This record gives sequence, structure tokens and C-alpha cells, in this order.
Amino acid sequence: MQHPQRIGKYEIEEYLGGGMSRVYRARDPLIEKTLTIKILTDEGAADEDAKARFLREAKVAASLEHENIVSVYDFGQYDDRPFMVMEFVRGEDLKSAIANQRAGDLPNKVRLALQIAGALEYIHSQGIIHRDIKPENVRINASGNAKLIDFGIAKTVNLSLTRDGFTLGTPYYMAPEQVRGKEVTKLVDIYAFGILLFELMTGTRPFVGESIDQIFFKILQEEIDLSPLRLAGMPESMCTLIAGCTEKAAERRIQSFQEIRHRLSGMIAPAEKPVVERTIQEPAPKPAAPLPAVAPAASRRWLVWAAVAIAIALIYPVSRIFTSRPETTPAAASNAPVVDKPSLASKLATTTGEMVLIPGGSFLSGEASAATDVAAFYIDTTEVTNGVFEQFCRATQRPLPQGLAGAPAENPVVNVTFDDASEFAKWAGKRLPTLKEWEKAARGTDGRVYPWGNDFDPKRANVSDNPEYASRRSVASVMSFDNGQSPWGVLNLAGNVWEFVDEPRKPSPEAVANFRSLLSPPATADEAWYAMMGGSFDMPLPKNVTFEQASVPGRFKANDIGFRCVKQP
Repeated sequence: MQHPQRIGKYEIEEYLGGGMSRVYRARDPLIEKTLTIKILTDEGAADEDAKARFLREAKVAASLEHENIVSVYDFGQYDDRPFMVMEFVRGEDLKSAIANQRAGDLPNKVRLALQIAGALEYIHSQGIIHRDIKPENVRINASGNAKLIDFGIAKTVNLSLTRDGFTLGTPYYMAPEQVRGKEVTKLVDIYAFGILLFELMTGTRPFVGESIDQIFFKILQEEIDLSPLRLAGMPESMCTLIAGCTEKAAERRIQSFQEIRHRLSGMIAPAEKPVVERTIQEPAPKPAAPLPAVAPAASRRWLVWAAVAIAIALIYPVSRIFTSRPETTPAAASNAPVVDKPSLASKLATTTGEMVLIPGGSFLSGEASAATDVAAFYIDTTEVTNGVFEQFCRATQRPLPQGLAGAPAENPVVNVTFDDASEFAKWAGKRLPTLKEWEKAARGTDGRVYPWGNDFDPKRANVSDNPEYASRRSVASVMSFDNGQSPWGVLNLAGNVWEFVDEPRKPSPEAVANFRSLLSPPATADEAWYAMMGGSFDMPLPKNVTFEQASVPGRFKANDIGFRCVKQP
């Protein structure tokens, strides 16, 4: 992908992403100010409807002045392609903040919701309907305040540039009338805001599916299950607000963001503390039935997780599944069983204990990107850590692996054999992934070469050709390199440590010869060999890291081989 060095007078500094349009971080050399530039692609500019919508977005956004809406400073054309120049918001989008548990506590989430609702109340007062409210279209700036962005499919009351019968929007957040292709009103924004609010409070979407048809069916036919909100400790007033925003019949919904802001403001009062605060002292009982499967989410940073996980661990988790041995409580949030409360904090400080659902279905596998079906499974978002493996060793009276004593608890455990990894997984109520499960977790469904996409970028992984980490040549925390996570939010599937997968292999004569001198008794072709995936810190980023594999004897161990676990839903 070729990127320009300049767009008009603006100097391009970094490509930030895009689809029909491309977004760059840029600099105005005259006033020495960092800005964001959005420019339509050549393909988009060739589509007169897309070009008209883009220019209209620029005009609409430039007309808005609100502290919680990203400012548009300029727009024009460059090489016959329209572009707009916007405020550069340092920070992250709300989707990332939710996925990484950086949206804060309940009062802060309510504060963000109030800001978003205020921005939407303002644009409605200007006769504009956004029509694409979702966490990705809200930026959180360095001060922790929300900024609404992307008016690409907004419409005014008197003008729509959408083709007849053509529905625009993001499926998860679309109101039933949008799904049916009916005329939209401001109430579609209220519905989408209710879905966003549900996701902000629970970390999950209320409706998920393996296809757009499944999602649309649920939007049209199924009632939203509010139990995840209550299990997450939300006050009843929040549940009622979300239910009122997401009524399927538009006329039964809450009718204005003024009313929504009024209700949200009342939730900041101390009288409505979330249930989770009480749960710290008195654990909630285990639900009678399992929770529905949840959508993938991105990684947690372990220091943040250690601070909040005590509260979350004592209720049945909503957005993740945690496992334990049969004789211990399933509400404990750890890769290992929690034996008693006094040790809970120290255990949580050494692991995330978090798994993410990889939905069942087809994905593009192998070098040929052949369609391959894999059943749904949960996978650890990180490699198994030293801290958790030490708990396993103490519980089973096994010797610690070489080098574990004194090693950082948040680093991946290494110097373990395939059998050691299998025994740990069994003890934790899990198993090792198959090769295809590991591959799907790494490359998503679209056949990507690297967990983050198709661009060769060693800076996104702990590998020897990462110029920022090459001199270190050692393992990194399991929570590092979140910019290299897979589409499902799984970390370090490229680099850091090789990972065992439950895939017996027939070794080549060369492989046997290579390992013969490394083991005693010498390695043979007749013993058990297994595949391992992902590469390690001690080698360059493999060109085909999501499906390239290596074979080792099951009894081999090294300081750059670890593992992660999976579990059936």
C-alpha cells in the first residue's frame, strides 16, 4: 500500500488505518500542529455516491462545535480525491478502552456515557442523525474525555445520500427499523446508544452471531438479556435505561437524549452503589445456568487486572470464562484453582486467568488459505505464566522448572516439556490447543499472515529483528505487545515463546539428527514428537508465523518454549 508523503500543505507522519478512506496522522508545518487527515481512496473517489457522502461528511462535521465532538478544521481535494483535516485526539477509541478494562469504574463509565449522550443530543438539535454509533466511533482523549467521530453515514432531516433500499450502519448496533430498510429517525441513534451502553457496562455485546443474518435475526426477534448487566453489578436504573433505549418498537423507546442524560446523571448519586462492591464482602451465589457465549475482546494489562480482579473474581464472570479444578469454586478468576480467600490477591497479581471465545465455523488455513472448519473453543488470551505454573507445582508437589524461582511472575513459564504442559492443562480443567485451533486464534477467519494483518512488522512482536527489543533477547511479560494481538484479542501468538500444540508429528531425519545431541538418551524418530507454533524472542519474525510450525520431541524443554491452554464451551 503506497502512502503519500504530503496531502496539500500537510506532511504525512503515520498511517492510522481505513477502508474506503484512509486516515493519517499529519502535521501542519506552518503552525507546527499535529492533525488527523482523512482522504478518500482512488476507488472511493471513482464512486460518485461515495464521493458525495464524503464531502457531505466534511461539511456536516465542520459545522458542529461541541466539546465532545472531534473538530474539523479544513477540507478540500488532493489529486481529485476529497480530504478533510481534523483534530488529532491522543488516546484510544472506546472499543479498545472497553476491551482493555480502561473505561474505569461505574462512575467514570457513566461520565463517559453522559458526554456521548450530550454530543448526540447536540447533533440531533442540529437536525443530524449519526446512524453509526458504536465504540469505535468514540475516541477517549488523554484527559479521559469522550469525543464523537465519523459522520460518514450521517444524514440531515431533509437530505439523504443513501441509495433506496440500501442500509448503512454497523450490524451489532443497528435498530430493527434499520435492519428492515425503513426510513430512519433520531431513534436509531438512541437504540445504538443503548447497545453501546450495554457493551460499556459489561464488556460484551448483547447480540452476537457467526453471520450478519444471525445478528439481524436476533435484533428483530430476540429480547435483550439484561442478566449480564446485573451480574456485572450494575444498578437497576442502568438496566432499565438500557432496556428503554433498545425497545424494538421505535415508539416505545426513550425519545430523547435529554431524558437519557437526566437518567444517567441520577446514577452518580452514592445511593446506587454497584452490586459488585457488596460482593467483595459477601460472594454472590453461582448462577443456576451457564451464561451465554460472549464475543471476543482484547487483552488486559496485568497491573490493572490485579487491581480490579478481586471484585470480578468473586462473582460469576460475564465477559470471560475462568476455570478451576472440580473441587474448587468456579467463580475464582484464575488459570489455577483458588483454595481460599486470603491467597486470592497474591494469585491474581501473577496471572490474568482470562480466556476468550473463538466462535465455531470456517477459517482460511495453511499456506493455501483453504477453508477449514473448527468447532468453537475458548483460548487463554496469554501464555501460561510463571506465577500460575508455580501454584500448580506447589499444589502437585512437583519441582519448579529451571529458572522459574525468582523470575517475574507475569512472564511466560518456560523450560517445560509437552507432558508438563499437558499435566498443567488437565489440573486447570483445560487442555492444549490443536494446531488448527491455535492457527484460527492467531489468524482470524480471513487468512491473514500475521495476527495483526498481512504487513510484516517485527515491532509488533518480541522477536530478534524488532529493532526496539533486539538487544534484550529475553522473554517479555505475557501482557506485552498488545499492538500485535490477533483479531480475537489474543496476545503474543507471534514471538515471545514457542507454544506447544497437541499435534503429534513424524520427525524428519534432519530433525532427529539435530535433537540427538540435545537429549539424553538421544532423540529417536520412534518417540513422541509434537508441533509448536509462533516463533520466539530468539529468532526473527517468521514470514508465515500464523501457520508455520516446528517439531520437537515431547520430552524436550528450552528457555524459549511455553504454552497456553484451551477449553470447550
